[in-house]
This record gives sequence, C-alpha cells and structure tokens, in this order.
Amino acid sequence: MNTTSAAEPTFTPADEAQSVWRSVLIRCGLVYLFSRLCVVVGAAIVAAELRADANKRDADFPRAPWADPYYWDRPIPKNAVRPMLDVLTSWDGLWYLRIVRSGYPREVRPEVTYEVADARAAFFPTYPSLVRAVDWLLPGGDTVAALLLNLVLGATAVWLVGLIARDLYGPKVAERAMVLVALFPGSFVLSFAYTEALLITVAAACMLFLLRRQWVWAGVFAAIGTATRPNGVALVAACAVAAFLAIRERREWRSLVAVVLAPVGFVAFQLWLSRHASEFGVWFRVQTEAWGEGTSFGFTAVRRTWGAIARPLTSPTNTITAVSVATLLLFWWFLRKHRMPALLVAYSAVVVVLMLLPETVTARPRFVFTAFPLFIPAAVWFETHRPSWWPYVLASSATGLVALTALYGVYGAIP
Repeated sequence: MNTTSAAEPTFTPADEAQSVWRSVLIRCGLVYLFSRLCVVVGAAIVAAELRADANKRDADFPRAPWADPYYWDRPIPKNAVRPMLDVLTSWDGLWYLRIVRSGYPREVRPEVTYEVADARAAFFPTYPSLVRAVDWLLPGGDTVAALLLNLVLGATAVWLVGLIARDLYGPKVAERAMVLVALFPGSFVLSFAYTEALLITVAAACMLFLLRRQWVWAGVFAAIGTATRPNGVALVAACAVAAFLAIRERREWRSLVAVVLAPVGFVAFQLWLSRHASEFGVWFRVQTEAWGEGTSFGFTAVRRTWGAIARPLTSPTNTITAVSVATLLLFWWFLRKHRMPALLVAYSAVVVVLMLLPETVTARPRFVFTAFPLFIPAAVWFETHRPSWWPYVLASSATGLVALTALYGVYGAIP
C-alpha cells in the first residue's frame, strides 16, 4: 500500500519578498508612530511655556483683527490639550483653518497685508477642501479633522517613498529611506495643519507612476499637487523630464499626457480665484503685497547663513537657515555618490530653486523635506558605506524633531 504525506507548503521567491516587505513596513510603521510622539513631546514643551505667560504673549504679539478669539481671550487652561492643539495649528495652519471655515474672500482690498483675513487668498485649496470633507465625515471639529488627515497622509507619504526606494534599490534601502523621512526634523509638518503631508503624498504617487510609465495616473496626481502648494509645480518638471526620456528612448508619445495634465491644478485654481474675487491675477498680488514674496535669487539664504556663522546662536531663524543650507549640501553630496532617475532629480532641483528664490522665507527644514527624493541616495549611502553610523543618525534626528517643533511653537523662528 502506497502512503502519501501531506503536501508541505512551498514558498516562492515572491512570497519571501512579500514577507520581507511586510516586516519592513511593520518596523517603519512603529518608527513613524515614534516620530509623531516626538512632535507631541515638542508641542507639550511649548504648551507648558506658552500658557505660563499669556500676558507676555499678548504684549509681544498683539492681537490681529482676524485672530481667533477663542485662542486669544480664554483663560489659562487646566490641561495641556488645547495649548498643544494651538501649536499644531499655528502659523500657516491658522490660515488653512480660516479657509475651511470661511472659504476664500469675494474681494481682496487694495494694499492688502497679512494682518487682514483677505490674505488667505495666497493659500491653495486642496488641503482645506479635504479637511472640510473629513470634518463632515467625522466628529470632533475641523481642527481634529485637519490633524487626523495629516496623520494618515504622513503615513501614506512615508510608505510611497519606501515603494520608490524599493523599486530602485531594494527593501533594505527602502527601510532606511522611510525611517529618514519619518524622523527628519522637518517632518514636524506631518503633524501640523500644513500642506506638506498632502504634497509629498501626491508627489510620491506621481513619481511612482512615472517610474512605472503609467502616464495618466501620474498626470492626475501631478495636477492635484499643483493645486496643493506653489512648489507643487516641480511636478511639471518631473513629468516633462520623464516624457522627454520616454520619447527619446522608446518613442512613447503617450507620456505627454502627464505633461499636459500636470499644470492643470495650478491653472484651474488661478482662474477660479480670479473669477471668485473678481480680479485677474489676484493670487500674485496677495503674494507680493501681503506676504512680501519678492525674489532674492538665493541672497537671503546666503545672508542668513553668514549671519549664523558670524554671530552664532543669536538668531534662531538664521541658525535654522544655515542648518537647512548645510543639509542641502550634504544631500547634494549623497546624490553625487548615488545617482537617481532624472525625473526625481528634476523635481528635487525645482523644489530647491523655488525654496531659495524668495526674498522673505528662504531655506527651511520643511521646504527641504518636500524635496524628499534626496533622502533616497542618503539611505543608499548609510546602507552601503556607514551602517554603523545609523543609530547616531536616528538619535540626532529624533532630538532635532522635538527641538524644532518646540522652537517653532514658541515663535522662536518662522517655520
């Protein structure tokens, strides 16, 4: 009599690869949660300081006509929850929440300044529109909706960066890239009511589709990106470079679809806002008059960096600018050591140029953060050349994340 044993399960290389990738995602998910805890710690530090001297705050930062009366008039709270939410919705977050609550102005007064509510016309619509939708779906109010949305978007952005790195260099480099993105000090914006989480998510999706030659989807996500932040126009460059190479190497003319779709978000917002406010080009006027966005062609970054060197630690803004410039130079060095596809380089280059051009707000960690493809060659370098340095990189990044959150929260520097 023949006996047969039960068939033992067989594992293919694809199954093993999926198992390895799941393990990577679990570890990186835990790192992402830890990074958000670092931001919470930074916000808690600010909450303790901010509420302890409310009178001094009012003296140093007089109440503007558009200010939220709940923020300015309430007594010192009994716990830190509300002050921490104030930190996470400060600066640009206040303007995005104003759009969520009141929409865009029907008219922008002449010689508008940032002290009046009309100045919100300078901010792009995709993020506040999503916040309004989440607020409609979930209880808790628009502040909770904005922060929960970015928590999810931040995790998605980290995952998409990992997919790009995995496709290019394998799962080990992908893991290091995701950890760098999650813990980079500029990643504090993933927990603030800011638009970077959304931009990085759609930009990473766009570039992943470009690398996989799925042109329509790449164009759709690029269009969303150009309606999210001004530096989202860097996605147009990425699509153009990808299409140029596809046509030159494979005569793939269909790639032009991505190029055509990419600027649609920016153009549509400008046309809609011009009609809504009954003034053609009103966004550009608000940028110039209310926010003083002239061009310095990098001189502001150089001046502030030199100020940080000549007078160390006397200006938080100068110090942050100098550190941001040094980080960019380091990323450039990593990029020279480990080349990336041209479309990723094009996107990063345009983001950096747009960061250095303005006369007022120049090199900042959160703007460096939006040039996220630069983290991938850094991950390759640490994986292949200096793996023993990795624990020190993680420790310094986590410390910087807490410190930067606290510094911005106490108005020590412009984020």
